[in-house]
Amino acid sequence: MSGLKKYDAIIIGSGQAGTPLAFQFAKRKQSVAFIEKEHFGGTCLNVGCTPTKAYVASARRMWDYQQMEALGVDVKGSAQINLKKVKERKDNLVRSSVEGIAKGIEEDKNITVFKGKAEFTDLKTVTVNGQQLTAPQIFINVGGRPRIPEGFDSVPYLTNQSILELQEVPKHLIIIGGSYIGLEFGQMFRRFGSKVSIIEMNPHLIGREDEEISRTVEEILMNEGVHLRLKAKCISASLLDHERIRVDVDCEDGPPTLEGTHLLLATGRILNGDQLNLEATGLSLNDRGVIPVNDSLETKQKGIFALGDCNGKGAFTHTSYNDFEIISDHLWGKGKRKVSDRITTYSLFIDPPLGRAGMTRQQALDQGYEILEASYPMKKIARAREKGETQGLMNIIVDRKTNKILGAAVLGTGGDEIITSILQVMYADEPYTVIRDSVIPHPTISELIPTMLEELSAPENE
Repeated sequence: MSGLKKYDAIIIGSGQAGTPLAFQFAKRKQSVAFIEKEHFGGTCLNVGCTPTKAYVASARRMWDYQQMEALGVDVKGSAQINLKKVKERKDNLVRSSVEGIAKGIEEDKNITVFKGKAEFTDLKTVTVNGQQLTAPQIFINVGGRPRIPEGFDSVPYLTNQSILELQEVPKHLIIIGGSYIGLEFGQMFRRFGSKVSIIEMNPHLIGREDEEISRTVEEILMNEGVHLRLKAKCISASLLDHERIRVDVDCEDGPPTLEGTHLLLATGRILNGDQLNLEATGLSLNDRGVIPVNDSLETKQKGIFALGDCNGKGAFTHTSYNDFEIISDHLWGKGKRKVSDRITTYSLFIDPPLGRAGMTRQQALDQGYEILEASYPMKKIARAREKGETQGLMNIIVDRKTNKILGAAVLGTGGDEIITSILQVMYADEPYTVIRDSVIPHPTISELIPTMLEELSAPENE
């Protein structure tokens, strides 16, 4: 065991919170021990947002090609996906960003990198590769890993990480899990040319959404030829031969088995806090594997903070980066930023995408709000018809007593960008009438949001 090395801060994990935090400490001439066991940039940069959105872009080009005739563009020949080139482009994007981070760290004399797995040995001591490190402030940004359910150890399954290493398009991709990861990969590989089957144990895909949104997502995927098996229970898999995998399902409808060439497990993630030997600090995980924190992201042990997925306050890149901003304000600012001020927002990057801000309809009702709501189908929006992209809908929920927006969903062309205009009004804490009475450029998708807000009404079941 090497001698104890002292730093001003220890940062465990180089994700979207840990990396900018390391540079902030270094900027202030404070010494940082920066621990990373795998690759700089965390999940988002290496196996999450950056690579998957690069694949989504390639899949979109395939879809564009398929729609050209309907838009009056004559094309001779056929389009074929070259997965090796798609992967090469993805690898170059990731490599460029990772090398940029590595270069910045290497050139900063205040940051010392330790490659390896970190474990606590006492309240303020961390060991990595036999080296003991200590600091008055320790920041945990360890993210998560794919959850592998029981019954799949005997088959060659893929995860969100390993599927990005394929160089040939699967003939038949079976996906277990009908939420964000499964749906994005399902649609993109269907557009690449795979037969795709998605198995979900719940009655609907992305069950956290209101049923209207979930059903519309199901329609979008089925319209592209994705096969859905819902209400599936007792799922297991076996290897038939070197080219075929059989998945057994207990569904209310359909045959009890599916056979495919590849199997993707998209059944959620396990948080990595369980790998840190937190017991040595007196900290413990809750029943969801989360490291509990307060509004400033500090654990019950003063000077130990948890950022990103592992604190249970959001499992997105934007929430992780906001964690960094909260910590930065806590350490060097006015200390007014807090997690509880954050409004839930995220996107589902199928095509067309879903943008979500705030509560769903059901969440608002469950919390006792008296609501007004309005919905508008994309097929009634001129700009969507002109673009030939009419799938989806917009929905908004308003507090009847205050006229404040509680939540909104835009599922349709540009939905991932349009949602920000609603989100900003929510952060400004202004009534929905600010949008209703605004003048929006024509022809756009957004111009129908004021029109939709003219039609607010109470839910039928009230």
